[in-house]
Amino acid sequence: MFIVKYIKDVLHGVKSLWTGMKITGGYALRHHKEKITQQYPDNKDTLFLPERFRGEVVMPHDEHNEHACTGCTACELACPNATIKIVTRFDIQPDGKKKKAIDKFVYHLELCTFCNLCIEACPTNAIKMAQTFEHSVTDRTELTKILNLPGSKIREGI
Repeated sequence: MFIVKYIKDVLHGVKSLWTGMKITGGYALRHHKEKITQQYPDNKDTLFLPERFRGEVVMPHDEHNEHACTGCTACELACPNATIKIVTRFDIQPDGKKKKAIDKFVYHLELCTFCNLCIEACPTNAIKMAQTFEHSVTDRTELTKILNLPGSKIREGI
C-alpha cells in the first residue's frame, strides 16, 4: 500500500512538472522576440520604474530649507511597525507663544514595509515615497535616516 501511494505521488509530481514545462516552453516559442526581463544593472540609463513604485520615505525641502512637517506624529501613529519616530520641541514665537516643531524625524528604513500608511496619514503632505531602491549597505546603522535637514524649519502658512 505504501509503495502504491508513493508511485502515485511521483507520477502526480511528474505530471505537474510536465504541465509547467509545457506552458513555459510554449511561451518561449511563441514570444521569443519579446523582451521579458530587464538586465539590471546594465540598463540603469533606461530603467523604467512605475509611477506608483514605493522606494523609501523622504521629506522634501524647498530652496529655503523649509518643510511642511508640523510634528503632529500622525505618520508615527499610522506606521504598523514603528519605522518612524518624531522627536519634537517647542519653539518660542516672537509673540511669546510656544509652537511645536520637529527636532528630528527619524526613519528606520530597515524596518519599513513600504505600506504607504504614513504618507496617507500625513495631513500636510510633508512626506512622500521616493523611487530609490538600491539600499544595500554593509553597516545596518546607515539604514536609519534623519529626514529633516540640519537647520530646517516649518514652512510659513502650514
